[in-house]
Amino acid sequence: MGSSNGRVARYAAVAVPLVLALGFASGRSVEAGAANPWYAGLAKPAGTPPDWAFPVAWSLIYVCLGLAVALVLGGARGRARAGGVLAFASTVALAAAWMPVFFGMHRVDAALGVALSMLAAGSLTAVLFRRAGSAAAARLMLPFLLWTGYAAGLTWGIARANPDGRGGAHGLAPGARATQVPFRSPSR
Repeated sequence: MGSSNGRVARYAAVAVPLVLALGFASGRSVEAGAANPWYAGLAKPAGTPPDWAFPVAWSLIYVCLGLAVALVLGGARGRARAGGVLAFASTVALAAAWMPVFFGMHRVDAALGVALSMLAAGSLTAVLFRRAGSAAAARLMLPFLLWTGYAAGLTWGIARANPDGRGGAHGLAPGARATQVPFRSPSR
């Protein structure tokens, strides 16, 4: 293993568990999915995946994110590296903020803003990682960008289906089930 590969491996040994731990901490900071009465009572767009899909997807995404930053930290140099790492830190911080904003504060509108900010920060991170000389790190950002775009669409659909932002005990009788609504583009 060359010295650059050794540096990347050492960074990955720290970055991957650290990013996973931050994601896990965010996920555990509030009740999410069906365990959250407010969320359980919201009307959700068609195409909303089952609860189990979110931790699986995010775990894989966090591994990709940790590997991406390890590639940049272990091999890149210069201002693009520093900017990429700063953009990466912003991306991870925004990702950690989404769960408490959405599930904890019940702020669908603010959560949509966070998701769109995640997309912007993640896109900037990918560009800067590429400029820092790591096309592989930029490609490792793609699962994050795709899933975040999907999640932003779901958040937007929830906002449209629940204009008052209410769910749980506010919108349903005890024992009633939330409905799924068709996902429509903004042009409709």
